[in-house]
Amino acid sequence: MSDLVRFGVAMERALLERFDERIARKGYENRSEALRDLIRADLLRDAWDRGGEGVATITLVYDASVREVTERIHAIQREAGDRVISSMHTHLGKERCLEVIVARGSSARLRALADRLLGLRGVLSGEMVAAAAEP
Repeated sequence: MSDLVRFGVAMERALLERFDERIARKGYENRSEALRDLIRADLLRDAWDRGGEGVATITLVYDASVREVTERIHAIQREAGDRVISSMHTHLGKERCLEVIVARGSSARLRALADRLLGLRGVLSGEMVAAAAEP
């Protein structure tokens, strides 16, 4: 059995109503679940900001017709060594490709890896999303 603790939160009625509308749209069963997720997300951001270890996905959409962009993306992943856990490549059309890279390491090293990839000529869009590896 988990060690649940109950506590009270005071806030303006209008703010609570907006929160209730948002959690209903997201499909939460109750406020407690929504608050737990918000707290987890804040703790993840704090750990990330302090340079903690974590995992992230790096998503790239790129134009494969740009000279050597595919080779550069794959070379950067090889250089990253064991930081890259996995990657997936798919074609979105004749020249457009999607690459999703799963990586682990310190926030600084993951950000540097993402910046190198996102800055390549031929990469049209993308982003890195951090996730908690540990509770």
